[in-house]
Amino acid sequence: MTESGAMDASLLEILDLIRCPEKRVPLRAATGEEIAQLNERIAAGEVANMAGVKVEQALEAALVREGDDLAYPICDRIPILIVEEGIAI
Repeated sequence: MTESGAMDASLLEILDLIRCPEKRVPLRAATGEEIAQLNERIAAGEVANMAGVKVEQALEAALVREGDDLAYPICDRIPILIVEEGIAI
């Protein structure tokens, strides 16, 4: 695992091309510390996505939008760039 979690190398190569679907601002790889903190909150039942659905599965990795206020989960090496799936951080 790298500092950016379970981020796929090919995704890291195109990261500068990917934008937040809501605000069209850049995204960055979440740090291992950010993933660990989110996973602690998920395990405690404290996390819901922007649609209000409780997040129950721990994150492997995530993309964080500029401003560090929202994370988009990465599942099976695929970034889920749907605003409703975003998680407030």
